[in-house]
Amino acid sequence: MQLRRDRKTGRSTADQRLLDRRGPVDWVHTDPWRVLRIQSEFVEGFDALSEVPRAVSVFGSARTEPGTVDYERGRALGAALAEAGYAVITGGGPGVMESANRGACEVGGYSIGLGIELPFEQSLNEWVDLGINFRYFFARKTMFVKYSQAFICLPGGFGTLDELFEALTLVQTHKITRFPIVLIGTRFWGGLVEWIQTTLVSEGKIAAADVDLIHVTDSVEEAVRIVVESQLGEVVVARRVEADEW
Repeated sequence: MQLRRDRKTGRSTADQRLLDRRGPVDWVHTDPWRVLRIQSEFVEGFDALSEVPRAVSVFGSARTEPGTVDYERGRALGAALAEAGYAVITGGGPGVMESANRGACEVGGYSIGLGIELPFEQSLNEWVDLGINFRYFFARKTMFVKYSQAFICLPGGFGTLDELFEALTLVQTHKITRFPIVLIGTRFWGGLVEWIQTTLVSEGKIAAADVDLIHVTDSVEEAVRIVVESQLGEVVVARRVEADEW
């Protein structure tokens, strides 16, 4: 099953039209109706992903070229996750996203791509089994968090950092159940982790224990082991049934 919404060729995006209040005041009239489109995007995502097996989200640069170390690492990671019984979720684009989807697909795993509308053309890669294109970043981010048992980040840019720090914040503030956040590439991520330790912790911006939310490795096998062991070590706690809040 694939859900591929046609992309618009214009330069503006749905997020930009929603968030940018400069120019004409037609937003006063269009925003209330836009809520219905946002709602439909959540419904579509929940419906498409509701029966997805346990999964891991893999993030990394769309600019990573095939044949590079990071691309082949992503490909090996996708295959290893699939062989461990996990579906692989990516942003559905090129680069590291393509490599992880490809690795999962090549060993018969389940490969998922959650694309996003961008000003420049970026279609879902050919290795996606289930693909959905989102208009709104916040709807897409919800799907990554809701349907993943772990986040694994390979070297990437602002988009990768955005997903990384949002996941860290949600885990730190207990908005989501704690799950592994793994960074692959000690040379790439080392400076960032050192800054977190020497600046954020030393100046009291975060607790020292918060650093333990991050696992850094160069090994695909270790990254997958961290994910698997986190699942084996889960303690099942009876959940208190609460009424829905409206």
